[in-house]
Amino acid sequence: MTAKGSSDPVQQMVANALAGFLAAPPPGTPPEVIEALTLAGDGVADPLPPRLFFEAVEQSPVAISITNAQAIILYANAAFEALTGYARAEVIGENESILSSNATPASVYQALWRTIKQKQTWTGTLVNRTKAGGDYLAELAISPVLDQDGAICYFLGIHRDVTRVHELEAALRQQKARVEAVLDAAPVVVVLLDDAGRLLLDNQEYRKLRGELGDREPIDLLRAALRKQAGFDPLEAALAERGFKDVEISLEVAGSGGPRWFACSGKPAHELEPSCRTFFGKEPAGERRLLLLANDITARRREIERAYLENLRARLAEQQLGHTMREALAAAIYQMQGPLNLIQAAAEMLKGGGGDPQVLSGLFQQISASGHKALATLQAALPEQPREAGLMVNINALLRQVLELETDQLLAAGIVVDWQPAHVLPEISGHKDQLRAMFKHLIDNAIQALNESGRTHRELRIATRVVDRSVEVVIQDNGPGIPSAQRYAVFEPFYIGWRHRRGRAGMGLPLTQEIVNQHGGSIEIDPEYHEGCRIRLYLTAVAED
Repeated sequence: MTAKGSSDPVQQMVANALAGFLAAPPPGTPPEVIEALTLAGDGVADPLPPRLFFEAVEQSPVAISITNAQAIILYANAAFEALTGYARAEVIGENESILSSNATPASVYQALWRTIKQKQTWTGTLVNRTKAGGDYLAELAISPVLDQDGAICYFLGIHRDVTRVHELEAALRQQKARVEAVLDAAPVVVVLLDDAGRLLLDNQEYRKLRGELGDREPIDLLRAALRKQAGFDPLEAALAERGFKDVEISLEVAGSGGPRWFACSGKPAHELEPSCRTFFGKEPAGERRLLLLANDITARRREIERAYLENLRARLAEQQLGHTMREALAAAIYQMQGPLNLIQAAAEMLKGGGGDPQVLSGLFQQISASGHKALATLQAALPEQPREAGLMVNINALLRQVLELETDQLLAAGIVVDWQPAHVLPEISGHKDQLRAMFKHLIDNAIQALNESGRTHRELRIATRVVDRSVEVVIQDNGPGIPSAQRYAVFEPFYIGWRHRRGRAGMGLPLTQEIVNQHGGSIEIDPEYHEGCRIRLYLTAVAED
C-alpha cells in the first residue's frame, strides 16, 4: 500500500509511514494494532489520500508517535499530547526517551531495542513520565517501518495509559490477599465448592487437616460423614437453597487417640454471571456454590465425655458407699440384737429375785463382747476422709465462693449480707475443701438462727482482716444468739440447740473446731456481743499430717 502525493510534508510522512507499516506489518504485531490503523478494508484498490490518513491518525483516541531510526520523534498526535502533557512542538526533534522513567528496569529497554532492531514488533509495558512529573503505565506496541530496501526508516509507536487497570488489578490482588489471610487465620476449616462438588477455595486449616488425613481429601470425608451421620448431603442441601448450622459429625483420624469431632455449617452461595449481559444491572442466575465451615470440637466433646465419666464414676462410688454402709448397719443391727436379748434375759432373772451371780457375770461378758463387735462393725462402716494436699489459699476467695453457693438460701430467708473483706489478705497454707465446708456450716448455722429468730430485719455480717500474722474471720448475725452457759457446750459432739432439729446430728461445730485446729488457729463465740451471735476464728497454717 502506498500513499498519494501531498503538499504537506508531515502529512506525507505520516501517510507513507502508516502505508508502509500496513503493507507489511512486522512479525509480532498485535492484530488489534493493525485493526486500529487500517483505514480501508482489504482489497480496496485506491487507498485513502494522505490528508485523510493524517486526519484519521490525528483524531485517533490512541496515542501515536512516529520516530526515525534513532528514536527521534518526528510526529505525535493529539492523543499523545493529552496523555503525556507535552505539546508536539516540545517533543518533535527530541528522543523518545524524554518519556522514560527510572522506574522501568534497564533490562526492559534492552529487550525492546533488541526486538525492534531485529525488525519485529515489541509489545510490553513501561513506566513513563508526563511533563508534570507524574508516572503512568504505558502499554506499548513499537513496530519498525521498512523502506523499499528493507532498511528501518521509521518506528511507529502506539501506546495507551493502563495505570487505572493496573491499580484495579493491584487492588484486586490485595483484596484477594486480605481474604486469604483472613481465611488462613480462621481457626475453622473453610471450603467453597462449585455445583459439581469441586473444590474452588480452601484455607490453612483445611490443608492441615488434609495432611493429618494422609492426603485424603477432607471434603470427601466430611460429605460422607454428613450423609451417614446427619442424613443429608451438604452440597445437595445448598443447591436446594437449604443452609444448616452446627451439625456435629465425627471422623476417624489415625493417631488422634479416637474420633475427631466437627461442628459443620453450610450456606448456599451464588456468584454473579460475569458476562456482558450484567453490564446494565441485569443479573441472570449465576453458578451455585456451597460455603462449608467445619469447626473442630474434639477437645470440647472429649471434655464433656470426661466430665460425664467422672460424674458417673462419682455416682457409682456414692452408690457403692451407700450400699456398703447399709450392709454394715444391717450387720451391726443384727449383732446388737444378741446383746439386747441377753440384757432382757438378765433383767428377767434379776426381776425374779434369783439368778446365779456367776451366770449373770457370764451374760454381761457376752453382752460386752457383742457390743464391742457391733461397735467395731459400725466404725468400719464409716467412710475414710480423703486426704487433701495443703495449698496456698486465699480466705477471701473461699468465702466469696461459699456466699455464691448460699445465695439462693440467703435470698429465700430475706437476709441482708454485709460482706467486708480485707483489701489485702495474705495467703495461708490450707485445705480448700475443708475450709469451704467449715465456712458453709457456719453460714448455714447463721441462716438457721435467723430463721428461728422470727426477726423482720435479718442481717449477716462477714469480715476478714489480718491480726498478728493470722487471718481473722468474723461471722456475725442478729439472731437469738447463744446463751453464755452454752458457749462451750455447742462445740461438744451431738449437741443440738435448735428448736427444729430435723436432719441435724449436732456434729457441725465440733468438726469446725477440728478444722480450725488443723489450721493452727482457734474459734470462739464472742461473749461481749449480745445482739445475736458473733463467731471469731483465726487461721494460720495447716497442721502437720
